[in-house]
Amino acid sequence: MTRAGRSLAVLFGCALSATAAPPDGAPHAMPGASMTPMAPAAGPARLTLSEVVEPAFRDAVARVVAKPTLSARGTTDEVVCTPAVYDWLLEHPDRVALAWRRLKVPCVEITDLGNGRFAWAEDGSELVWQTVGRFADGVVWYATGKVKPSAVGPTVPVRAVVVVSHPKRPTGDGLAAVRPVVQAYVHTDSRAASVVMRVLGPTAPKLAQEGAEQLLFFFNGIARYVQAHPEQTDALLGPPKR
Repeated sequence: MTRAGRSLAVLFGCALSATAAPPDGAPHAMPGASMTPMAPAAGPARLTLSEVVEPAFRDAVARVVAKPTLSARGTTDEVVCTPAVYDWLLEHPDRVALAWRRLKVPCVEITDLGNGRFAWAEDGSELVWQTVGRFADGVVWYATGKVKPSAVGPTVPVRAVVVVSHPKRPTGDGLAAVRPVVQAYVHTDSRAASVVMRVLGPTAPKLAQEGAEQLLFFFNGIARYVQAHPEQTDALLGPPKR
């Protein structure tokens, strides 16, 4: 993946190195990923957000969703796992990132700031995000910070809204088939947007799609691995050793 693509993926807090080969037994890229650009004003998503986002963040979220600089929608194949495990992974992205590194797959480091807030910083880019809304089988994240789309370009202030819906279909034995969908909106001011678009050109929508795809793979890959290797759950998802 290009540096710009990686920066956009990291905007969601969880990009993996696309060039790294997972070790034997580690999750590989999932087949059948479907990525299509999302219209800036997605009606159902906007209506849902107005109802579920915490009042303190409602206006900020609405502004990003109403006029995104980039937007993307992503879906994947079903992941069969324990429902509680998938919910836990979404609430602990720092542990998911650590799990990838424990599997020897290069992954960004995510810091738990407490109270549901997380941070990532690398190569001039910095982001802080938190859960600002919950609904049945879904969460809403709001992020602020800055990203560096290219090695020679300036850092760009950004705000982002990410909606992850993960409906579950019971399959028996306490398991469920989870088919997550992510809707992501990224906004920056008009001057910064012109710089970003000049650097990225017509590839910008595709890079936004790659970012959304990486977000889903970030969680789904570990959910699948834990389901296939339950004996490794504690070692994989446990807190970092001090």
